[in-house]
Amino acid sequence: MFDKVLIANRGEIALRIHRACREMGIRTVAVHSEADANAMHVRLADESVCIGPAPARESYLNIPAIVSAAEITGAEAIHPGYGFLSENARFAEIVEEHGVAFIGPRSEHIRLMGDKLAARGKARELGLPVVPGSDGEVPDAGEAGAVAREVGYPVLLKAAAGGGGRGIALARDEAGIRDAFTRARREAEAGFGDGSLYVEKFLERPRHIEIQTAGDAHGHAVHLGERDCSVQRRRQKVVEEAPSPALNAGQRAEIGSRVADAVKRLGYSNVGTVEFLYEDGEFYFIEMNTRLQVEHPVTEMTTGIDLVREQIRLATGAPLSFGQADVAFNGHAIECRVAAENPTTFSPSPGRVGAYHAPGGMSVRVDSALYAGYDVPPCYDSLIAKLVVHGRNRNECMMRLRRALEEFVIDGIDTTIPLHQALIANRDFANGDYDVTWLERLLDAGD
Repeated sequence: MFDKVLIANRGEIALRIHRACREMGIRTVAVHSEADANAMHVRLADESVCIGPAPARESYLNIPAIVSAAEITGAEAIHPGYGFLSENARFAEIVEEHGVAFIGPRSEHIRLMGDKLAARGKARELGLPVVPGSDGEVPDAGEAGAVAREVGYPVLLKAAAGGGGRGIALARDEAGIRDAFTRARREAEAGFGDGSLYVEKFLERPRHIEIQTAGDAHGHAVHLGERDCSVQRRRQKVVEEAPSPALNAGQRAEIGSRVADAVKRLGYSNVGTVEFLYEDGEFYFIEMNTRLQVEHPVTEMTTGIDLVREQIRLATGAPLSFGQADVAFNGHAIECRVAAENPTTFSPSPGRVGAYHAPGGMSVRVDSALYAGYDVPPCYDSLIAKLVVHGRNRNECMMRLRRALEEFVIDGIDTTIPLHQALIANRDFANGDYDVTWLERLLDAGD
C-alpha cells in the first residue's frame, strides 16, 4: 500500500480523496493554487504545495508543477480526482515515467476512450449497442449530410475529442446540416484544439443511464449498477439517482453484465463509467469516462462500497476486493449538485460564505469543502456541495431529501438549493417521469 498520495485536484473531491486516504493510513499531499491557499483539503492534508496562480492552466493543469510537487514531497502516487487532468493520457504517462503511480486506468485506455470515434468503434467490437451514426470522422458538411440521410434526421454533429456537452450541434433537417457542422467544428477547435466531428442519430427524449464498473489487472471486472443522470441543464448533470426509475431488475442485470464483460475483455483496470442513452427499451453507448464520477456517492450509498478506496487499492496492483456476487443493491439514493449560482438566472455567485450548516440525520451525506468564512473563488467550476440521501425506497429517499434541503444553510452567496427544492416538489420528478430534456423544458415554461 502507498504511504503518501498527492491529490491533484481541489474542492470537495480533493477532500473526499483525503478522507479515504486517512482512513487507509495514507498520508496526503495537497497541491493548490494561490486562490485555494485556505481550502479545507489544504488545511487537513499532511503537506501542501502551492503550484501556481489562480488560473487553472497555471496551476491545476500545470503538469510540471504537479509532478515536481510529487517528487519534492516523496509522494508515491497521484490521484487526479475528476476534471482537470483526470482524463489526460499524457499526464498519466508522465506520472508513471517519473516513478509515481497514477491512481486510475492505464494511459492507453484513457487515450482510447477519450477519442469518441475510437471509443464507438471499440464499444461495437466489445458487443455494446451504439447510437446509429458515422463509422468515423466526417470531413465536411456534405459527407455529414450523406450520413444523416442514411440514419435519418435529426442528427447531432459531435466533437471526436469532446466532453462535458461541448462541441455538439443539432441538425433537424438537410437545410441545417451545414450550419450545425460549422458551429460544432468551431466549438470543438476552441474547446479541445481538435475540430474532428462525427455524426450521431439524435434521440428526441432519451434518459441518460450510466453503469459504474471496476476492473483489476488480474482479469476480473464487475458492475455496480446504474445511475440515472437524466436531469440535466445544457447537458450538465443536476440530479442523479440510483436505481433508475425507468429500469427493472432484469434490464439492470442484463446491461450491467454486458458492461462488465466488455470491461473485462478490454483489460481495463481501475474504476470507470460506461454511459448510455436509453429510449424505448433500448440502450445506446455514448462514451466511457475513465475516472471517478462526480456522482459516485450515489453508488456508494446503494452498494456500501467505497469507490475511492477501491481505486487506491487497484492502483497498487491488488485484485478487486469483491466479486459480482458480493455486490448487493440496497434501497435508493439521490444526489443534488449544489452550485454557487443564482437559482433562476444561473449566473455565477462567488464570494464569502457567511453562516454554513450542513444537514444531518440518518442516511444523509454532504460532500463539500465549504466552511463559514470561506471565499468561493470565481475562477473554477461552480459546484460547491453534493447532497446525497439514501432511503429504503424512492419515496422514503425523496421525503428525507426534502427535509435535508430545508436544513441546508449556505449564506452570503446565491446557491441552487431553491432549484433543487422545486425539482423535488415537482410531480413529474416524483413519478420518475423525466428525460434529458425535461429540466430545460420545465425552466423554459417558467414552472
